[in-house]
Amino acid sequence: MARGYCSRRQRRLRKTLNFKMGNRHKFTGKKVTEDLLTDNRYLLLVLMDAERAWSYAMQLKQEANTEPRKRFHLLSRLRKAVKHAEELERLCESNRVDAKTKLEAQAYMAYLSGMLRFEHQEWKAAIEAFNKCKTIYEKLASAFTEEQAVLYNQRVEEISPNIRYCAYNIGDQSAINELMQMRLRSGGTEGLLAEKLEALITQTRAKQAATMSEVEWRGRTVPVKIDKVRIFLLGLADNEAAIAQAESEETKERLFESMLSECRDAIQAVREELKPDQKQRDYTLDGESGKVSNLQYLHSYLTYIKLSTAIRRNENMAKGLQKALQQQPEDESKRSPRPQDLIRLYDIILQNLVELLQLPGLEEDRAFQKEIGLKTLVFKAYRCFFIAQSYVLVKKWSEALVLYDRVLKYANEVNSDAGAFRNSLKDLPDVQELITQVRSEKCSLQAAAILDASDSHQPETSSQVKDNKPLVERFETFCLDPSLVTKQANLVHFPPGFQPIPCKPLFFDLALNHVAFPPLEDKLEQKTKSGLTGYIKGIFGFRS
Repeated sequence: MARGYCSRRQRRLRKTLNFKMGNRHKFTGKKVTEDLLTDNRYLLLVLMDAERAWSYAMQLKQEANTEPRKRFHLLSRLRKAVKHAEELERLCESNRVDAKTKLEAQAYMAYLSGMLRFEHQEWKAAIEAFNKCKTIYEKLASAFTEEQAVLYNQRVEEISPNIRYCAYNIGDQSAINELMQMRLRSGGTEGLLAEKLEALITQTRAKQAATMSEVEWRGRTVPVKIDKVRIFLLGLADNEAAIAQAESEETKERLFESMLSECRDAIQAVREELKPDQKQRDYTLDGESGKVSNLQYLHSYLTYIKLSTAIRRNENMAKGLQKALQQQPEDESKRSPRPQDLIRLYDIILQNLVELLQLPGLEEDRAFQKEIGLKTLVFKAYRCFFIAQSYVLVKKWSEALVLYDRVLKYANEVNSDAGAFRNSLKDLPDVQELITQVRSEKCSLQAAAILDASDSHQPETSSQVKDNKPLVERFETFCLDPSLVTKQANLVHFPPGFQPIPCKPLFFDLALNHVAFPPLEDKLEQKTKSGLTGYIKGIFGFRS
């Protein structure tokens, strides 16, 4: 943690400078005075005090989201940081300190003071402190080299959102637009301003939502009485404009996720309103069959926005993967994209289109059904194209050729049936460009298939003939054998086979069977009968 680092750094400085606060048994406070400024490390002691209090305040800022009581401790730490910054600024007024350090100390003091006023919601005092800090950093940036100016300009960019936020709270209504542009360019604000800016945007939309009472979609006007839905619909155009203006893919992806999250919250609010009214389960209004209620139609409209946004997000991701697929990977350790990744995205898009066709209240809208059908054909064509690409990678030429023909079939259906729906299809991938690409791919595929077939039927030359003989048996014959440089090289027979060898002769005694041996019974010892009588005779020495 930053607070722990500041404490350890301060302890090391005190030990190096022999600037100790007493001993183990007694604390003796010491202050850094101008007389000690012969060594600039004494200024670092005061700076570390301020930084330690500031980092602790930032830690408490995160914890205060779940524990509001810690906000009081947060303000106390900020005041402590400002007090140490004032001490640092006072010490830097000495003649022993150069002009650059004096200006940086003044800017540091102004920034911490501005953040304290910002937390107290004292907007005028905060904007004055921030403007002072910004002016000093701009002057320093113009006075030094470009390498040093980068750091000062970065500080100016960090302070600017705080200044615009304070200006808006003072009464400058144009500041909200500039804040949203800053949020868009930087990919989201950080620090103390992040949550306040999101709350400010929501608050501004809530004020505008009071004047919104109805919405029109596909020729039908429905009243909007739910505040959360009003706020979302008012910010819909701003969100779409922000997505269109986003420069990086990360920012665009973040805005898509934010918009989908807000849409899900609005849909949940409508569902909660639909639950109590059990009679509206049949989705009828005023006894007219086939016509859904206003609340259910509003739910269908919000679901349409959610699914359409999800389709645009996945389509944007597919475009990024296509570009990466066409380029060579810079880092070989990273996994390169494959056609299967695009197939998965288009599967999700097609599933979203199926859900659009099932929205209540649009079953009789023939134009809507036709438009979704054409969009389905477009994405089916692209899905088939990348399935064919995956077959090409594994040299399944016939399957890939059939899929390319299917792509042309879908594309030609779109061109023939588009007619009045060309305006709604202009945001989709270009089908004509796909047709041109498929035709060129078919030519390449046919050529590759012919070459592959000729290679498979080409007779092997004498230099390419490979038999199962090990290398030790074919020294006289040259042949290309790539296996010789691998770990499975066939060099010798192992284990070696058995071979006949001469051995020591054996002699057999054939006359033994015809020899008559003399009897030996008389030389054998006769066994005496044993028993109780023999045992008694043996004791008394009467054994024969």
